[in-house]
This record gives sequence, structure tokens and C-alpha cells, in this order.
Amino acid sequence: MSLTPNTRPDGPGISPILWAVDISSLLSLPYMEQSLEGAEDRLASSVLSGDPFLDEVATHLIAAGGKRLRPALALAAATGGVREAGERDLLGAVAAELVHLGSLYHDDVMDEAILRRGTETVNARWGSQVAVVAGDFLLARSAEIAAGLGPHFASLLAGTLQELCRGQVAEIQTAYRTSRTVEQYFEAIAGKTAALMESSCRIGAMTASLPDSETDALAAFGNRLGMAFQVHDDVMDIVGTTEELGKVPGKDLVEGIYTLPTILAMQDEDVGPDLISLLGRRLGPGETDEARTMISSTPAVGQAIEVADSWVAAATGVLRATIGVPASEALAALATSILGDVLSPS
Repeated sequence: MSLTPNTRPDGPGISPILWAVDISSLLSLPYMEQSLEGAEDRLASSVLSGDPFLDEVATHLIAAGGKRLRPALALAAATGGVREAGERDLLGAVAAELVHLGSLYHDDVMDEAILRRGTETVNARWGSQVAVVAGDFLLARSAEIAAGLGPHFASLLAGTLQELCRGQVAEIQTAYRTSRTVEQYFEAIAGKTAALMESSCRIGAMTASLPDSETDALAAFGNRLGMAFQVHDDVMDIVGTTEELGKVPGKDLVEGIYTLPTILAMQDEDVGPDLISLLGRRLGPGETDEARTMISSTPAVGQAIEVADSWVAAATGVLRATIGVPASEALAALATSILGDVLSPS
């Protein structure tokens, strides 16, 4: 979907963008619902330690639900919708999701977040120390599962975790810097988001023993999907509501993490100087709303959507260029769903 200037949410009075990743295209594949149910069962049981308190903490976000995008990618890559997922496919999907969940526990501590998926975060309920240790436990369980699948899986997820850390450090290094560039932003999200989606697709291809050409194409698709997904998420942090997000919006602005729409808005001739003077420090609630309003009054949100559009086009282009990729049509539809629909002015 290409957004033209007259459909961009680039001024006051524009309704929020009701867009979200819709995995219905993957769920429509034969065997996928059963496969995801199998992964869900194994996900819950994989973190049970026998300690009642640790079990409660470790399953907290699992019980809160979620799109399960990463296991869905792994399973779609593995089965292509033409067979049931085998045990190795399911375990590969679970290993990828546990890395994601462990990183969320840590992210919420760093952000001092109180809501995640519409429920209280682990750090808000039990404290930061418990949340950090529980996040480590989830990562350890992922590593154990990957090791059971074989050394190549363990190496892949270890490298992925390194990329997550690298991306997070790159983001922290530019915190509160109004000089943050688009290039620095892309470097950070390539590590903290795109790397795991890339690996999720690669894991599925590996459990299915797909040819190298198809494995690499699926991994490249996941990488580009991850870039589009993070740009989408960052736009929603500016224009979304707590009800839509399941968490408090504007948290990046509060923490000094200036994402693509904010970076572009700071370059606006009219609003940029005032926005820059407001940023560069931790914001209070009223100031956060003021900054969100200022960003939304510029073309920056629309420009960021166009960037997400270009990443979606790159993701689907990889699939079109590679013959034999399983579930390519369903995966392409998934990528396109990131952009959703932009509502007309209210």
C-alpha cells in the first residue's frame, strides 16, 4: 500500500491509525492453527521449573497472550502450510518466542513500564530484580531448547541474542540526543527487532531442512519485515492510545529514545526548533502529550509510514524473486498487514 500525501495522518484532526500486524493470512494456511496451539502448549510447559513463584513469574506474559508473531513465522517457514508441524518445528518456534519474551522482561525494567499487553508488567508487580532474573531464566530455557535441536540452532540464537544486545546498546548510546540520525535509528532497530524476526524465519527453514536459497530468502524476508514492524510500532507510540497499544503511549519520548517520526519531526522547519527545545531530557506526562501533539502536527508520521511501506515492499520483493519459498503468498499478506488502514479525518 502506498500512502499519498492526502491520506497521510500529517495534521491535527486526523484519527489514530488503527493498524496492527494481522497474522490471519498465516492462520488460514492448513495445519497452522493446530501448529500454533501445539507451540503454545509447549511454550507454557517449557518454563515450568517446579518452583511455584518462579513458575508464576515466568508464565506471566505467556498468560497475557500476544500475537505470537515469531513462532508463527517459524512455523509458516517450516511447514509452508502443506504439513503438520513436527516436534522440532514446534521447539524451534518456542525457542524463538522465549528470546522475545525474555527481552520484553528486560525492556520493561529499563523503561520502568507498568503495562504490557494490557496487563501489569513483571517489574511493576514483583520488582525489577525479579523481572531481570526471570528474563534471564527465559533466555536460558531458549538456549537449552536450541542446544537440544543441534549446534547450528544454538549458534544462531546466540548470535541473535548478541544482535539484540548490540541494538539495545546502540539505542541507549543516543538516549536524549536530539542529534540522533535516521542511520543511527536504523542501526538500533536492525539489532533489537529485525534480527529476531530474521532468525525466526531461518529457524523454521532449518527445522524443515529447506534448500539454502529458500532459507536465505525467508531470513531476508524476516529481516525486512522486522524493520517495517518496528517503524510501525514507533509510529503507534506517537499516535496510539493505551487501549490500542496495551501499554502507555509516548514511553520512548519519556525515556529519550527518539524514533523515526520524532527524528523527522525535529527536522521540520516550523515545529522542529520548538520540539528540540522541549526534548533532550526526561519529560513529564503533560510534556509527553505536548511532544506527541507537536510531532503529529508535522508530516513526520506520514513520512515514517512511507518508510515502513518501503520495507514491506522489500520484504515481499524477496519472496517474489525466489522460487519455491513456502507460504510465500501468506507471508506477503502478513507483511502488507503491517500498514493497515489510515482512517479519514475525524
